[in-house]
Amino acid sequence: MDTLELLGHPVRLRIVHAMRGGRTLTTAQLCARLPDVSKAMVYRHVDLLAAGGILEVADERRVRGAVERHYRLRQERASIDPDTAASLSPDDHRRGFAGAVAALVAEFNAYLDRENTDPAADAVGYRQHAIWLNQDELTAMISELRDAILPRLANQPTPDRIRYLLSPILFPSEQPPAHTD
Repeated sequence: MDTLELLGHPVRLRIVHAMRGGRTLTTAQLCARLPDVSKAMVYRHVDLLAAGGILEVADERRVRGAVERHYRLRQERASIDPDTAASLSPDDHRRGFAGAVAALVAEFNAYLDRENTDPAADAVGYRQHAIWLNQDELTAMISELRDAILPRLANQPTPDRIRYLLSPILFPSEQPPAHTD
């Protein structure tokens, strides 16, 4: 299974999200973080991600006669590189986008299903904005967003930090104007 196929499944994508931040987690700990997913499905997808090189075994311990594995994310394998992204067909993009949106919807539903959820206090947002940009403005905006997001991707989990999912989605919603010479 290639990286695109591995990351295109909503449950596998949620496992990858749960592993970010340098975490090492057991499959049982992942099950606790994904309570809406059956244990059998979590175990199956962890096995696929490990076989595909996206997760690796960080540690093994004997617990009550069984081997308990702690997994960690191989960050360099957990994304689609720009060259691969450029080579994707429209159908590949459809599948990838559908998987990402399905994972996002599942994560949001899991958030709302927790006890004492307060979207207002948690500053939950899901707005869409229509913006008009030329190529230079688009490039500048993407660079500014990267500059704002990249430093925070290095944040490690701490007792005072909550993991948030930030899912920027950007695409032209209209046909570009025809160029007349």
